[in-house]
Amino acid sequence: MAAFGTVFMPQMIQARFADNSWSESALVPSDKIELHAGAHVLHYSSTCFEGLKAFRHEDGSVYIFRMDANIARMKQSSKLLNLPDFDESMLEQMIKDIVKEYADETPAPPGSMYIRPTHIGTEAAIGKAAAPSMSSLLYVLLSPVGDYFAGGATALRVLLEEDGMRCAPHMGMVKSGGNYASALGPILQARSEHQADQILFCPGGDVQETGAANFILIDGDEIITKALDSSFLHGVTRNSILTIAKDLGMTVSERNFTVSELLERAAKPGTEAALSGTAAVLTSVGTLIHNDQEFKVGSGEPGEKVAKLRQALNDIQWGKSADTHGWLTKV
Repeated sequence: MAAFGTVFMPQMIQARFADNSWSESALVPSDKIELHAGAHVLHYSSTCFEGLKAFRHEDGSVYIFRMDANIARMKQSSKLLNLPDFDESMLEQMIKDIVKEYADETPAPPGSMYIRPTHIGTEAAIGKAAAPSMSSLLYVLLSPVGDYFAGGATALRVLLEEDGMRCAPHMGMVKSGGNYASALGPILQARSEHQADQILFCPGGDVQETGAANFILIDGDEIITKALDSSFLHGVTRNSILTIAKDLGMTVSERNFTVSELLERAAKPGTEAALSGTAAVLTSVGTLIHNDQEFKVGSGEPGEKVAKLRQALNDIQWGKSADTHGWLTKV
């Protein structure tokens, strides 16, 4: 089976901004884009993206999950990168149009259609290191994906990193390629030296996020996760899981907490931890690595409450339980 996110639909949808206006959107081949070698994005990283999914229900209909939240976050990223502004309705229609075009290709559960809107600065101006791109390209790619847990759900090994951080604090709320690139070196080092799957960045002992996901701790009926601030990405899956947890009667504590508290709580029987994100939904963390020591989270195995929360979210996405929060958009 192809690796997650490596198969693409043959067409994407795009719109270009130039001379202070947006073009009409159009379907074009997805295997190439027209870009000058001096394009702003290639030199000064004026790029942001989103990740969301469309799901096929039992009656064959296709629904996009939390499109409004992802569009709002992409609009925010574009603003923080000083890319040209766009109307939410324009990107919403582009997403609907391309998903509708390939609705028949949307896999049945546990698969889905992964949607990747991307916005890049295209102005050919290598003298603009300290100025924004005045032109841009907005496009939406589709990638049919299978079950992220096709090989069976296993608990992750996560290295706690107190010295470094995922990205510059003022870039935390931008879903930009540069942030992922900056975290890649430490992640590869953690895999090589500690056989870790991910790094949980905890600058100064403050538990924040990993290179590509938010972190939650479950102690009894309480979910603990870092309070939202401008230093890290506000995950749509994170928000969905916390909302479902409240629906299930759990206590949600969004607050700052330290590595010391994390390790103390993790040692308790029944404690669970997880990473949340669009691709994996909610993935159990079984081992924390700190100062060359390994600490099990609870039993060290995938947790029951993590599985329950993930299933509750999947059931809404797949149309198996009521969408009481209005998260689904039919195409």
